[in-house]
Amino acid sequence: MVKNEERVGIVSRLGSNGEGVLKDGDFTVFVPYALPNEKIKYRVLKVKKNVVFAKVVEVYTPAEERVRPACSVYEKCGGCQLQHLKYKLQLKLKSKIVKECFSKIAFINTSVPMTERSELEFGYRNKLQLPVRAENFGCEIGFFALGSHRIVPINSCPIQPEWCTRIIKAVKKYVKLNNVSVYSDKVGFGLLKHVVVRAVDGRLLITFVINGDTLPYVNELIAILKEYFNDFSLFVNINKLGNNVILGDRFICLFGRDKVMTTDCGIKYEMGPESFMQVNDNVRRRIYQETVKISGVDEETVVIDAYSGAGMLTAIFAQRAKKAIGIEIIKEAVDCADSLKKINGLWDKMENVCAPCEDALPVILEREKLTGAKTVLILDPPRQGVDEKLINVIKEAKPEKIVYISCSPQTLARDVGLLTDTLKREGNDLIKNNEPNPIYELTEVKPYDMFPQTKHVETLVCLARKV
Repeated sequence: MVKNEERVGIVSRLGSNGEGVLKDGDFTVFVPYALPNEKIKYRVLKVKKNVVFAKVVEVYTPAEERVRPACSVYEKCGGCQLQHLKYKLQLKLKSKIVKECFSKIAFINTSVPMTERSELEFGYRNKLQLPVRAENFGCEIGFFALGSHRIVPINSCPIQPEWCTRIIKAVKKYVKLNNVSVYSDKVGFGLLKHVVVRAVDGRLLITFVINGDTLPYVNELIAILKEYFNDFSLFVNINKLGNNVILGDRFICLFGRDKVMTTDCGIKYEMGPESFMQVNDNVRRRIYQETVKISGVDEETVVIDAYSGAGMLTAIFAQRAKKAIGIEIIKEAVDCADSLKKINGLWDKMENVCAPCEDALPVILEREKLTGAKTVLILDPPRQGVDEKLINVIKEAKPEKIVYISCSPQTLARDVGLLTDTLKREGNDLIKNNEPNPIYELTEVKPYDMFPQTKHVETLVCLARKV
């Protein structure tokens, strides 16, 4: 099999990224946007040993599960991978992915319920990041094509709320009427690079990211935005670096309030343009509520929230537990957590520690162990999961429960395998442990659809210490 060759086959299943998978002789072929039982013509893009990556040329027999994508640039953009699949089947696929990760990576056979659906299948995102680029002798706004810096122009996006369309119109009008220069990746020149928007309780925090020190025609921009929006704040962010990082360190408020006070899960908090919050409000709240429920915390429990970010979950637990301790390496996030503590009157109930988890967690676990307190550990790490040394520290400290929130089924399965002793280290490899002596048992697995129409799935698990 060679590059650019066109072949015909029948898709047998879906892979972990939502792509169709078929066998062709000794080759396993991965074809995005193809569905099981479909007879397709595909073109070979890359051959690596007996693995082939291809693209659909034609679907001869569409599957019953196939639907027309809501997005006109669906396959060009690459931001979504599952719009061609009925939503109920998307949920089933994500449960299957989680189950297979546990089985294949951690050698754990566990039941996984249907993925908790999102209240909104489309229009669910509260955050928008739009690159603005000088291309084709003009200003183009859209998303980068997968694996490139080539703009796929859009006028709207189905997974964004309706205000996305108005933002694009307003930006185009501002650039055109005021002849504002737009950034070019090819030459590293031009002013306007990105527009980033966060929606908080109906108010939009709009940030123009610029390759310069000042944004021109601010009054004209405010007037244009007022044509499209009733409630907004406007910021400029300075980012003169030529890398892939969207935001620089400096935010300047040009119009409106620089912070928005809101309430979620009983916690008051401030949101600014740089604040982190999960993009699907409804699903985030349900995950937090379930995290509290399965943790079983009471007024005798000390909760340690590793990778605590801006402290929202730490504050939620602080209201219910004897004490909640958040650990976070990013100082700005810890400052936000300290603000939460002050706003919600949690001075004696909430502690925020600015340090790497691998440094702070062993000390805190040992300290709380000496007090005789019942401890619950919350893990909400980045996509790469928990460092193996830290997992060994956790097993040594033996908190009564571990609740793990993950955006990666692969690293989640690996970490749970190490915590439950189904995996062991042998040299550079993790292998099946045929003589496990587990300290913890997996008691609950629950996937959530934080990102409908995409391959991504958020998963909540609970591990209980064996008596």
